[in-house]
This record gives sequence, structure tokens and C-alpha cells, in this order.
Amino acid sequence: MPPVRHLFGFLPEELAAYLRDHDVAVRDAEARRLVAHGIAHGRDGHPMARPVPRSVEAAVDVLVDRRRLEIVERATDPSDSFVKYLFRLHDGAYVEAVRIPLEIEGRFSVCLSSQAGCAMACDFCATGRLGLTRHLEPWEIVAQFVAVRDEAPGVVTGAVFQGQGEPLHNYVAVMRAAEILSHPCGGRIAAKAITISTVGIVPAIHRFARERRPHKLIVSLTSAIDERRRELVPAASAWSVHELAEAVRVYQRAAGGRVTIAWVVLGGINTGRDEIEALHQHFAGIPLRLNLIDVNDARLDGYRRATDDELSHFRDALRSLEDVPVVRRYSGGAARHAACGMLAGTRQLMASDTPPR
Repeated sequence: MPPVRHLFGFLPEELAAYLRDHDVAVRDAEARRLVAHGIAHGRDGHPMARPVPRSVEAAVDVLVDRRRLEIVERATDPSDSFVKYLFRLHDGAYVEAVRIPLEIEGRFSVCLSSQAGCAMACDFCATGRLGLTRHLEPWEIVAQFVAVRDEAPGVVTGAVFQGQGEPLHNYVAVMRAAEILSHPCGGRIAAKAITISTVGIVPAIHRFARERRPHKLIVSLTSAIDERRRELVPAASAWSVHELAEAVRVYQRAAGGRVTIAWVVLGGINTGRDEIEALHQHFAGIPLRLNLIDVNDARLDGYRRATDDELSHFRDALRSLEDVPVVRRYSGGAARHAACGMLAGTRQLMASDTPPR
């Protein structure tokens, strides 16, 4: 038997080439139809509206895998309608994705996992405490998107790589998935509506800038002080904050506009004047936007959220950074462990949730 590849990992021209390599006479338009039927339209089986030849259908049945991911659980946060999906992969690993309602009613984004587990070991993140099981294949990332999109009560207009895993640690697969998601026969979402988050893999940021990727990049900094950041984000300590800032500077020059810096606010730890001084020292001259995100730590002895007074003083002090908009970003789904830093591949099924299929 020839090797079988998954439909969700193909662009149309690649599917056509793959089938022709196996002596299947397929037209480019037929390959486009097959990919669009499976990914853009989320349909199982073969296209019915404009069928492809039976010989092509028979070859696809043998050469192309079209299985969906198994949905183990859907858990809805009743307070904000975030929905967390728990998937079981073919090898038994678990990953999660989250359907995120946007400000415009009927519009959604999907938070995607790029790895099962994570090697970054961020001390405030449940996924980081899992360790890395494995990288996801591009088709497994696309399959998350298709599964969540197909159940959305509206239109999915964006995707964010902020689920399990460090996207730039699985660089090739993530960029490949993003390309498929933004293709007219694929996910049909704008390339600029795909956001990729990183804790700061410096060589990969340089590569991202060099390749002129059209997607948005968010850098999760959380501390601008080297010693403190090494404790909070151990894997990122391979590069100093200065080296990370220089990579961000290179990326900003390539992409233009403001670079978003994510800052997980840890009560009593990273809200002092010393952090603001370090931010200014390393990032001065780079057009930035600072997103403040409340920590989500379900452990009894975990990190606490900043008090209202502490956060207010921190935001006031941040005004000393010239022309840096500061936004407090809402992280939804906490009641179902679907919020930032809480994805750990665990079941959260409640009586009111939709049962698994």
C-alpha cells in the first residue's frame, strides 16, 4: 500500500500532484473541489454538486485519509459562551481548542493547539506543567479548526495559535496549517486574521520576519527582567530579554505597525516600577501595544491575580512609556478551564454541557 496522507494537510495543487504521482488522472479543478469539499465546506465523503470521476473518487478512498478528530467533550462557560473542545488524537494524546465569541454578534475566532503539551514549562501555565508529548501535524491543527467552525452558530473569521504548545517550537507545521487555513479552498480566513503567539523563540522570530509571513505575531513577555523571566518562562531563558527585544525590533521593521506584547499579570510579582524601567530599557523605540492578561491559575497555592489597586497603579505607571497603548484583555472561559494558561487536556464536562459524540 502507498503511504496515506490526510486531506486536511493538502493545498489543491499538492493534492493534484500527490494523486498524479500515484498514476491518478486528476484535473486541477477536481483537486480544488476535493479540498474545498473537505475543508472549506466541512463535508464528509465525495463532492455531490459537481462530482469528480469515479476513478478519482476510488483513488482518493485509498490514498487520502479524511477522518475527523474525535471530540471527547465540549464544555461551555455559561458566563461568556466560550466553548472548550477536548480532542483525542489517533495515538491517544489529548489537545484542546476554544471557540471564542467576538464583539460582533455571530462572529467567532478559534483558539488552536499546536502541540500536545508544551516544552516551555511556563510556571504560571497549566499546559507548561504537562511537558511536551509531541508536535501536531498540520492536518491535526486544521482538523481542530474545522470541527469547531462547523458547530459555530455563526461565522468564524479568525484563528489564534494560543492553545496548547509553543507555536514557533513547531514552526513548519504551524506555518503550513496557517497557509491552509487562509486558502480559498481551505479555512477561508484572511491571513492577517491569523494570530501566532510565542513566548519568544528568538531564531524563529527572525525567521518569521525574514520570510515575511502575513500573519500577526504576539510576543508573550510577562517580565522584562532577565532573572525573573528565567524563573517564570524557563525555556525562553536561552535568550536574554535584550536579544528578544532585538528580534521584535527586526520583526516590526519587516511587518510594520505595532507589535503586541502580552503580559500575564501576576499579583505581587511583575507589576512594579522595576518592570516598567526594564521595558523601557529594552524596547524603547519599538512601536508596541501592551496587552495585560489576568493570570488563570486553578492551583490552591498558585499565582494570584493582582488586586484592583495593584493593577490600577501598574497601568498608571505604564503611562510613562511613550506612545504605548495599554489594553486589559479579557480572557474568557475560566469556569471551564478554557482561559489563557488553563488548557491541560482534562475533562470539564458538566451536566449542562453537550455530551461527546
